[in-house]
Amino acid sequence: MRTEVGKNPKSSWPKLVMKKWLNIKSGADEFHSDYTVKAMANRCERRKSCSDGDYCVIVPDQVSGWLTEGRNGFKRPRAQELQSAVTNESINLRMLVGTWNVGGKTPHEGLNIRDWFTTQAPADIYVLGFQEIVPLNAGNVLGAEDSGPSAKWLSLIRRALNLNRKEHELPQYYEDATNPDKPRVSFSDLLSLEDELEREDSQTFLNQNPNSNSNGSPNGMPHRYCLAASKQMVGIFLCVWVRADLQRHISNLRVSCVGRGIMGYLGNKGSISISMTLHQTTFCFVCTHLTSGEKQGDEVRRNSDVTEILRKTRFSPTCSCPGQPLPPDSILEHDKIIWLGDLNYRLASGCGDVYELLKRNNWQALLEKDQLKIEQRSGRVFKGWEEGRIYFAPTYKYLANSDHYVVHTSKSKEKRRTPAWCDRILWKGEGLKQMWYLRGESRFSDHRPVYAMFSVQVDVVNKSKPMRSCISKPTTVTCVAKVQAEELLLLPRAQSFRETSGSELTSHILSGKQPTNARITAQ
Repeated sequence: MRTEVGKNPKSSWPKLVMKKWLNIKSGADEFHSDYTVKAMANRCERRKSCSDGDYCVIVPDQVSGWLTEGRNGFKRPRAQELQSAVTNESINLRMLVGTWNVGGKTPHEGLNIRDWFTTQAPADIYVLGFQEIVPLNAGNVLGAEDSGPSAKWLSLIRRALNLNRKEHELPQYYEDATNPDKPRVSFSDLLSLEDELEREDSQTFLNQNPNSNSNGSPNGMPHRYCLAASKQMVGIFLCVWVRADLQRHISNLRVSCVGRGIMGYLGNKGSISISMTLHQTTFCFVCTHLTSGEKQGDEVRRNSDVTEILRKTRFSPTCSCPGQPLPPDSILEHDKIIWLGDLNYRLASGCGDVYELLKRNNWQALLEKDQLKIEQRSGRVFKGWEEGRIYFAPTYKYLANSDHYVVHTSKSKEKRRTPAWCDRILWKGEGLKQMWYLRGESRFSDHRPVYAMFSVQVDVVNKSKPMRSCISKPTTVTCVAKVQAEELLLLPRAQSFRETSGSELTSHILSGKQPTNARITAQ
């Protein structure tokens, strides 16, 4: 993986500061990956033909969408515009999502982050987001980006994921977080559910990989994990890890950053989004750090952050194989979306019995005052999004290296804060089922980490089934398309097809053969 660690020389600061103040983006769509070459390969521009200017061909409307080359480059239809020529099957994968505001502290070598990875069956995908990996001071916000802490987090995660373990322990408690009628399950139910999912996933994997053993891993070795993509914007950091054998099925890796901090666009607050396609399913992971504060009306600013992130996040166009649908260019166009981070929603004002409810661990009564749930129920933010049921204590704000909230002691020099569930994970899209939703207990930060396990349905192309035609009926030729001279039938510009049936010409174009009965006339 190509990674540059450290800050730029101080002599470059004036230039960097000027770019940030003028909102000039620099490398906003660049990211780190173990597969940088492959990830960026799809972004190359289509090769121009030396003879494009001298040849043209008339093709039907149905295929002109992915054969034409307009002013903005080679065009292909999106997924909803072109029926797939192959049939799809689906597999179930496990995806662990975690978020943690680390309070501007750099991790030390002995920091234990294995709580995120201690499940009976390891996940196939890990999506880990951080906030405040560097202190949010003027130097970091306005100056050069400090990539040292992100490199240390990557090193710790890589080591923890690829540590050889014979057994994986389950978290202390486990819920089907989407079922309001069953808030808790017994440990025996948990094991049965986990075993059922594991058998299903293993059988699917064995069916597709005959050379794999019963553990679902080739040659009986534990899965290895590689970095699909990572991106930092000031203190926000997002990384996606996948099983090494899934790497060849990942395409269209792209990132997009939106600043919502100082002056409404600097990166001390905002979002990092990573878009990717796994097999035939598109994913978008959005890691955010929204506006802070617990004054009345601050929730409106957080709602505005969400709206602007959805509006401004745009992924740079890619170039994939002809005939394939274009990948999404905005968040909501993806099949499956995960939104994680320090959303900073607090408890609504007027909740005077907070301390008594905290002592009684009455989380459900406190959650009635949760701003995010209030705003979501009112339709002002995250309309149509889902979040698992919360059965854990508020994640913010703790005394340093302590299990006590700041509000619990009058001797604390910390600013008094009402405990709240600032750190959240939401999702949108079909084929996503949250299996559990927990918090960790690390005292490293004034926030507690939050993580969730998902069962994810992913569409996979089944090449063994017969292909269905994309053209339903013959049509007349009505569209002139400019195409590469080497790829299709070549005709001098002074000549053209006339009155050739659309279905006949389409079949010859798709098969690469020249029509034998096309009438060619000089004009």
